Amino acid sequence: MNGALPSLQRALGRWDLTAIGVNQVIGSGVFLLPAALAAQVGGWSTTAVVLVGGLALLIALCFAEAGSRFDGTGGAYLYTRAAFGRFVGFEVGWMLWVTRVTSWAAVVNGLADALGYYWPAVGAGGSRITLIAAVVFAIMAINVRGIRQSAWTVNALTIGKITPLLIFIVVGLPFVSWDGLRTGVAPSFEQMSASALLLIFGFGGYEVVPVPAGEARDPRRDVPFAMVMTIMIVALVMTLVQVVASGTLPGLATSTTPLADAALLFLGASGALLMTAGAVASMTGNNMGQALSGSRNLFALAEQGDLPRGFGYVHPRFRTPAVAVVFTCLVSLVLALGSDFVTLAATSAVSRLLVYAGTCASVLALRRRGPAPFTVPFGPLIPSVALAISIGILYGASRLQLQVGTAALVIGAVLYLVAARLKPRPTATLDA
Repeated sequence: MNGALPSLQRALGRWDLTAIGVNQVIGSGVFLLPAALAAQVGGWSTTAVVLVGGLALLIALCFAEAGSRFDGTGGAYLYTRAAFGRFVGFEVGWMLWVTRVTSWAAVVNGLADALGYYWPAVGAGGSRITLIAAVVFAIMAINVRGIRQSAWTVNALTIGKITPLLIFIVVGLPFVSWDGLRTGVAPSFEQMSASALLLIFGFGGYEVVPVPAGEARDPRRDVPFAMVMTIMIVALVMTLVQVVASGTLPGLATSTTPLADAALLFLGASGALLMTAGAVASMTGNNMGQALSGSRNLFALAEQGDLPRGFGYVHPRFRTPAVAVVFTCLVSLVLALGSDFVTLAATSAVSRLLVYAGTCASVLALRRRGPAPFTVPFGPLIPSVALAISIGILYGASRLQLQVGTAALVIGAVLYLVAARLKPRPTATLDA
């Protein structure tokens, strides 16, 4: 191997990939979602969680089938590039990266708000800037140091966020008043649509699972496993959390901290503090996952020649995409300090839609090449329904979401044209 360029280290197992997925989906939203759902559909909130969890599983199955065809880094970017060509693939890969940096910037602001509740000094001003910068730089250092260190951190933070939720569920279930779970009058179509839109994005994040496939030991088998397990674990946790919150907290719909308020009733003040600590661990873990997957998105674009080769640099000692890690972290830091939450969330929402739709469509296109190692059953039915669901989310998008998402696509197209002129030939080939 003398003179050979360093490559990424294949160190991730199927449960590492599953932890990355669970960590990314279970963010701050699970601690706030129960109240928003109760406000929209009342007693039907638990049913809504189950139904949308099933819809999310259909999309995840498309990721699983497409992922079983590839063993490189990039996830949906690789699938759509192979299915529809370089430009469409680039736009999907670009929007994958945009989703990660904007989501990270939004969540790290939420982390500062959560800590500021108990430590007001970090809630504003220079202390807030210092806190956000410290979190970003610490995560950057871990990600540069190695994929194993990153995976260990993600695994630990995933346990740190799941444990309070499990305590909330196990201790809270005996206190559930089943009268509080009565469905009552069926909600209107508009109410169901609004709750479905909320939950689709509440379940979002599992698209990161196949992104670091180039660092997985057996990605063609482990990615499908991790995709399915991620949705199953998340759906179970979110359903039971909704049951406990709905059955123990009167006035759930008006609560601004529903899990902490519910835990206060059956666990006391320590329970409320535990839920707050869980929310902090959850947001920190989400930040870590954003850096890991976002940097790999950028690396994949450079590896395939769609961005300057510098972004594809692999550290010779740590065998991590160091330049992509540093750039992703710095952009997220700038966005966190200079943008508002609404704009960041709007960009993330529409960019994720394109990734979902592109992946579902690529499954149908890639089947013309022959069966995948993991093939979703029932022919084209599931990918077609999943594609329709993905496109259908667009009808619930606000004007701001559409405007910001379109702007992100245009910026991506300009970058693609510039990169095509500078680097017309890919530096690597796809294997599908």
